Amino acid sequence: MENTKNFAIIGISGYIAVRHLKAIKETGNILLAALDKFDSVGFVDSYFPDLDFFVEFERFDRHIDMLKRGGNKVDFVSICSPNYLHDSHIRFALRNDVDAICEKPLVLNPWNIDALQCLEKETGRSVYNILQLRLHPSILALKKRIEEGPANKIYDIDLSYITSRGNWYHFSWKGDVHKSGGIATNIGIHFFDMLTWIFGQVKTNTVQILKNDKAAGYLELEKARVRWFMSIDYNDVPQVYKDKGQRTFRSITVDGDELEFSSGFADLHTQTYKSILAGNGFGMEDARTSIETVFNIRNATPVGLKGEINPLAHLIKL
Repeated sequence: MENTKNFAIIGISGYIAVRHLKAIKETGNILLAALDKFDSVGFVDSYFPDLDFFVEFERFDRHIDMLKRGGNKVDFVSICSPNYLHDSHIRFALRNDVDAICEKPLVLNPWNIDALQCLEKETGRSVYNILQLRLHPSILALKKRIEEGPANKIYDIDLSYITSRGNWYHFSWKGDVHKSGGIATNIGIHFFDMLTWIFGQVKTNTVQILKNDKAAGYLELEKARVRWFMSIDYNDVPQVYKDKGQRTFRSITVDGDELEFSSGFADLHTQTYKSILAGNGFGMEDARTSIETVFNIRNATPVGLKGEINPLAHLIKL
């Protein structure tokens, strides 16, 4: 195909990588090479059985260079590696004259964006972030509703997200705040991105709880007051959901009305890839506000359960 693009992927063994493989395949493109230090990746045969797989970065690096010199250059590197490696892997893509498509969080620190933007200018390549909630029909409808609503209205929002994780979490890179960015970054950044995208910049960012397995706080945005709570502790799941056998609870209410977006996620990565391939997509500046928000949460001193508090956070024993 005339417009077929060549892809490589870093971090192919993680759960999120499958969505990228699906997006690459469904947009009619080719995955040439993949890198991961874990080799349990047999599922790739269902997508790209002929791709070249590497467990060592040095051999992967050499292969990407050989493809370029052989006239079969990689056009995009999809990055699904652990959070703390995103910055380095984006740099690898740009220095190899390749555009990067990176999972959330784009980077862990706001100044990493500044440095990467300089590298974008130097290389003439682009970095795209996966911000798929911005493409969800329910989120788009909410954004339209807010834009068409009263100009001076301030909305009251409760964000609650509990996604239970076992003991393995704390022994993996995800449990290391220096590698994952902590709870708010690792499981919450897409929600903070969505809220600031719709309701404007952060005016107040107060952290009430900040632990390895849960966090809570209050955000005052230009057009919203947000009481948020996030946890990976099964004990925090409301009993009514435990009784149903559920280990996850997700709720966003806007002025008391529940925002329904439990479905509609199936093809959001594919839609994101289509947008990028059409010359659009979300760049690094789009990610800045959410990166700044979770960075400030991670480095805050918790004030305790004071002020505006998420209803579920009230139940936490400090």
